[in-house]
Amino acid sequence: MAQAARESLTRQYGDHAEDGADVIVALGGDGFMLHTLHRTQKLGLPVYGMNRGTVGFLMNEYSDYGLTERLEAAEETVINPLSMNAVTMDGTVHRELAINEVSLLRAGPQAARLRISVDGRLRMAELVCDGALVSTPAGSTAYNYSAHGAILPIGSDVLALTAMSAFRPRRWRGALLPNTAEVRFEVLDPAKRPVMAEADARSVRDVVQVDIRSEPSIEHRVMFDPGHGLEERLLQEQFV
Repeated sequence: MAQAARESLTRQYGDHAEDGADVIVALGGDGFMLHTLHRTQKLGLPVYGMNRGTVGFLMNEYSDYGLTERLEAAEETVINPLSMNAVTMDGTVHRELAINEVSLLRAGPQAARLRISVDGRLRMAELVCDGALVSTPAGSTAYNYSAHGAILPIGSDVLALTAMSAFRPRRWRGALLPNTAEVRFEVLDPAKRPVMAEADARSVRDVVQVDIRSEPSIEHRVMFDPGHGLEERLLQEQFV
């Protein structure tokens, strides 16, 4: 569907190189939108998405017509990503950015054992779980919401720390943190209970420590049709 939409729009509006464009139009689903935002980050251009995928939470409705008028009327939302520094068992440090969330997931048959510190202060000596994640407001309706985490208003300056299938403490589902917080996960017994880290689906295996914080110096600009921006969508999701 996305390729057919691209051909149709190209016939009407032409096609131009990204480095000379005013706006990037992305055709696909939320995964493609995240990929586009990451790939074009250094260009500093706003991205207007039209849904040719499935959920399309970050996308606008698709139409063959009126694209120029829609772009002129669109409202812009600025999203700050999370930065992830993940250290693996061999000492390698992997650095990634995540627009939605950074997640830690068990990579073997046994539950993960994690130690959690916030701003250098130990907050949980041991969390036994299938995994845990830190989510931005923009990503709070994605994996975070599926794990029963809170939906965050887009302007709330809050991060969600959410557990997946917590066994001990029983049914612990996480915490809400200021977006200035720095979260550290330490993997307890990583050889016996291996853990992988993911930043927007970019995976790092066999991690022993993961540091996560918001990255306010990096801005992703996303455009939405009037009345259908992220703030309205996040509010609407809470009444479904």
